Amino acid sequence: MANLATMKQKELFGHPVGLYVLFFTEMWERFSYYGMRAILVLYLVQSTSDTNAGLGWTNGEALALYGWYTMLVYVMSIPGGWIADKFLGQKKSVLYGGILLVAGHSILAIEQMWAFYTGLGLIIAGVGMLKPNISTMVGGLYKQGDIRRDKGFSIFYIGINLGSLLATSVIGLVVAKWGWHAGFGLAGIAMLFGLLVYVWGQKYISHVGNKPTVEEKKNDVSLWKIFSNIFNSPFQLAALVVLLALSIYSGFTFEGVDHWGYGALFIFLSFVVGLLMMIFKSLETQVLKDRFLVLLLSFLLVIVFWGAFEQAGGLMSVYTETKTDRILFGYLIPTPMFQGLNAGFIILLAVWVANIWAKRKLKNKEASSLFKMATGTIIMGLGFVFMILAVREYDANGSSGMQWLVLAYLFHTIGELCSSPVSLSFVTKLAPVKYASLMMGLYFAATGLGGKVAGILGEKSEDFGEYTIFSGIVIFTVIFGLLVITLLKPLKCLTHNVEDNERILE
Repeated sequence: MANLATMKQKELFGHPVGLYVLFFTEMWERFSYYGMRAILVLYLVQSTSDTNAGLGWTNGEALALYGWYTMLVYVMSIPGGWIADKFLGQKKSVLYGGILLVAGHSILAIEQMWAFYTGLGLIIAGVGMLKPNISTMVGGLYKQGDIRRDKGFSIFYIGINLGSLLATSVIGLVVAKWGWHAGFGLAGIAMLFGLLVYVWGQKYISHVGNKPTVEEKKNDVSLWKIFSNIFNSPFQLAALVVLLALSIYSGFTFEGVDHWGYGALFIFLSFVVGLLMMIFKSLETQVLKDRFLVLLLSFLLVIVFWGAFEQAGGLMSVYTETKTDRILFGYLIPTPMFQGLNAGFIILLAVWVANIWAKRKLKNKEASSLFKMATGTIIMGLGFVFMILAVREYDANGSSGMQWLVLAYLFHTIGELCSSPVSLSFVTKLAPVKYASLMMGLYFAATGLGGKVAGILGEKSEDFGEYTIFSGIVIFTVIFGLLVITLLKPLKCLTHNVEDNERILE
């Protein structure tokens, strides 16, 4: 593989041109994902007797599927990252993931239940192949210690949200005029655009994400070999056995039709935990081990953040549809458009927020990734205060104003900009090089677990009510974020100054 340190990359606006190729690829991929996400729950709960008929599911059933779907699209990043590291390289993995996504979104346009589930399956596999690997390629465009890396990820993040904004602005109108499946088909067309951009821009990313060389494969350590060493490690083996026993027990005891789904999930997570324990044990130096521990903690932050944030496509979407006064100047605003507020705010604020943190860093003020992520979690959580106010207004008047949604999405956006692009960059800084794609896959798996948490919280709203759920989110996110900030000093020590000497590198 070409050595980036010895290469002079062609640049545009102070960043490698390859960044913008990946920017537009991800933009269209996110158009397809967020366009589909914006209408999925609404399609599931729409009455079968309406002109634009849906599937007629209950809110609980729809939010449960939403949780499983948002989890699986990201959990599949684990095998997607492993396949890239072991066999294909990130570049080809992104290509194949794009092809699967085009197929999946296109099949959803067919009005049949077999097509619905087949399409969801292909999308899950496609995102798993594409998402972790394209993000790893962004990190590969920059040398270690280059302060531009965080800003590069922020620019990349604008692409994600430009796609989201376009999707949520258009998809509701398409569905209103031509029906749900036209919306699903439009998502497939968008992904095709992204695939074409990626193929066209190969010359600008020729030096990153390539297939592992013969020499690299020789030096590579088999994950199965690492995991199998657990049988020679009594403590780790005992921990795995306990986790597996609890997972199987949950399959028998959980209530609901998907109790074995939870059992299978916990069994899978048990093996992931076992693998992580053995990867930790295999790391050669204490520095690598310490950084690995901090990386795992950052994954907990990710789960908490997205467990709250993903209410946007679930509970908040249902609330907007059923309890919000959406009339503006005599026009009924489609519910999916409100999810576009997040993307619009990101496009307006992303570079500004990134610059604030960069200036703090250069002035030797606290601007570590963990501090940003914890601060982002707190700010995002406080956004649900406005949803609490919306619920109180609905209880008093029978409807709530749109201003509460706007303010909630504004706080969610600022929190996301503090946390999400930074966490992507943080993974590329701390992850052991030979496990780079796998760790990125685990990051997105943590995002997916957050999505499942969001689905569970949405389901519970039928029992406890929106007020209780929104209040609980505020309390937990603020306390958790403050706890991380309290422990910031020892946690930063464990990173062994990985972020202390960042500067602009040519």
